[in-house]
Amino acid sequence: MIIILLMVSTQSIIAQTTNMEKANSSGYAPVNGIKMYYEIYGDGKIPLVLIHGGGSTIESSFGNMIPLLSDYGKLIGVELQAHGRTSDRNGPETFEQDADDVAALLKYLKIDKANFLGFSNGGTTTTQIAIRHPEIVNKIVVVSSNLKRDGMIPGFFDGMKTATLQNMPKGLQEAYLKVTPDKNGLQKMFEKDRDRMINYKDIPDDLIRSIKAPALLMVADHDVVTTEHVLKMSHLIPGARFAAFPGVHGSFIGEAETAVQGSKMPEMTAMLVKEFLNE
Repeated sequence: MIIILLMVSTQSIIAQTTNMEKANSSGYAPVNGIKMYYEIYGDGKIPLVLIHGGGSTIESSFGNMIPLLSDYGKLIGVELQAHGRTSDRNGPETFEQDADDVAALLKYLKIDKANFLGFSNGGTTTTQIAIRHPEIVNKIVVVSSNLKRDGMIPGFFDGMKTATLQNMPKGLQEAYLKVTPDKNGLQKMFEKDRDRMINYKDIPDDLIRSIKAPALLMVADHDVVTTEHVLKMSHLIPGARFAAFPGVHGSFIGEAETAVQGSKMPEMTAMLVKEFLNE
């Protein structure tokens, strides 16, 4: 999740408790100097790798989606550098490094090819995986993610310059502390997430055009990423699909901070994702 979501959201939101499936297995992979946490659900030939948003965990981003995607086959949830149960390294977070870490995790798990679904910052990481490691990518789903600075709503980057941990949604803070009860770790994760966004660099058009994997780009109509930006990015990726949903950042996937009680939108999203992946 983009970490100042609640500062910019104006729509009434009802938080929803996630209903996580029980993982078949979980563990830590030694990749590029960190211990990367992962969970595996179900079974299948080409797994779907779920990449959470900034400041998030597997549960807070995908707790409501995993049960809805369970009939797809194998799902792999990951937690990136400094997030959730994954350790940190002496260096900043970058989307390129996150992409390399996920690729190294799949090598560790002996997986040659996968689909990827990334939410928010995780969608930018997913895009970098498709650019930097095309050989492991079957299809990508990029959810509510900006690939350039001008993709964010006005005022987003100005707000980042003065953001503190107090601006981070309480639910995301609690989700981190639930799996890693370390307030210093939470503070460091927040600062690295914030600094990455302050220093955000556009992904050049030629790299976006170089993506060969089939792609589905999704956004909400009241997102912190503009619909115009996501539509424009979908036109840069050859053959990419585009979908817009009513709601705010994360609500149509049932993200823990913005899930709307009783909404069928996550079910619709899961159906669309599975149809795209199974084509």
